[in-house]
Amino acid sequence: MGTSRRWTARELIDLVLDDGSYESWDSAVDISGHPEAYQDALRAAAEKAGTDESVLTGRGTVRGRPIAFVVNEFGFLAGSIGIAAATRIAAAVRRATAEGLPVVASTASGGTRMQEGTRAFVQMVEISRALMEHRAAGLPYMVHLRHPTTGGVYASWGSLGHVTVAEPGALVGFLGPKVYEALNGEPFPEGIQVAENLAAKGIIDAVVPAEDLPALVDHALGVLVDPATAAGLERRTPIALGTTSDRTVWEDIVATRADGRVGVRDLLRYGAAGTLRLRGTDEGERDDSVLIALTRLDGQPCVLVGQDRSRQSASTPMGPGALREALRAMNLAEELGLPLVTVIDTPGAELSAEAEEGAIAGEIARCIARLVTMTVPTVSVILGQGCGGGALALLPARTVLATERGWLSPLPPEGASVIVHGDTSRAAEMAAEQKVGALDLLASGDVHAVIPERDDDTPEALARAVAAEVAARLG
Repeated sequence: MGTSRRWTARELIDLVLDDGSYESWDSAVDISGHPEAYQDALRAAAEKAGTDESVLTGRGTVRGRPIAFVVNEFGFLAGSIGIAAATRIAAAVRRATAEGLPVVASTASGGTRMQEGTRAFVQMVEISRALMEHRAAGLPYMVHLRHPTTGGVYASWGSLGHVTVAEPGALVGFLGPKVYEALNGEPFPEGIQVAENLAAKGIIDAVVPAEDLPALVDHALGVLVDPATAAGLERRTPIALGTTSDRTVWEDIVATRADGRVGVRDLLRYGAAGTLRLRGTDEGERDDSVLIALTRLDGQPCVLVGQDRSRQSASTPMGPGALREALRAMNLAEELGLPLVTVIDTPGAELSAEAEEGAIAGEIARCIARLVTMTVPTVSVILGQGCGGGALALLPARTVLATERGWLSPLPPEGASVIVHGDTSRAAEMAAEQKVGALDLLASGDVHAVIPERDDDTPEALARAVAAEVAARLG
């Protein structure tokens, strides 16, 4: 376990920040009030690490964008956090808040400094308070977890990022394995407290080497900080109210179910730039049937959450964890003051005992409740299938769009046919009677605009048209 290289704080400052841009915010540390033996340990640690404490803070730029940078130095008493280090971190965060700067933190620590005991331990609360004030001001906080990050650091400022990544192979956990084994008489299970596992479980967003951290920060701040840019995609004239189609709604339903139909990945591939994928709830769940990202749709920065048709099937339906990921995206957009775009494309939410015990109905309700109370601009798009409560969970934006073949129904038409007629044979009839198609939804006012589709549309062409319309509604 662990990476091939352990970066020092100064090396990271040189690696991440633009040349010559770093300005230290740190004042001298007074150790005179400590016992003599501990003073000697602090002097020895400073000589060994080349820093005066286990944390360095300051400001600088990453590819021209100003940030506040908080960096652990593991070489100073295993990166442990005492009162002086904690005070330094909290002060840096509050200064960043006052100056309107994003904060990027890079951790490598065994946790609270045992030589300072409980007084140092409770400082994690003050750091957390400063960070939540920073987030409440609508300012970004990004975390890079290095090897190792454990204890109070991981359980406070290491776990409060809007975006959280870890370096490959990093040991990251609540209690370090050596202490665990000493206390419990057996080793901690292998493969748990490691960056790759945390990413797979939806606890962190990605595994990112330190060398790639500047690009990550640049991508994220390109959405979180930079203003919108001019649109470049061709916008199609929305279909006029009262228009009828020479196709049946059943034909449209069949078309949206077909392989090769446009999906949310096409929307990001062909209609967006600067995309940074986020994965999981950051609370221990990951369901890839929903995709969340920071991105710029035709120049408009936004948080996007979309149901991924390529990751949904009878064996892998959209479960309650996916909706909790959607809630994460909604909360992220609201906190950072970014527009939210939701993309609806699902054959339906999971129907199982596990889904019931996972509160699938409650998560649908909470998504709806969050969407209808958001204060940032919101746009939803019925891209294809819009079946059941899973679709409804992402629907109620301020502006609701649909592609021409998109549809929305309380159940699959086959299910409605069974309820009303006793078998599935009249699904097409039920779809027409229930007025599930995009043009009917436009007529009823449940959709505000319908994006026309062309017979020769490719996924790329339709994705670009959808992105253009969404961006126009956000602009």
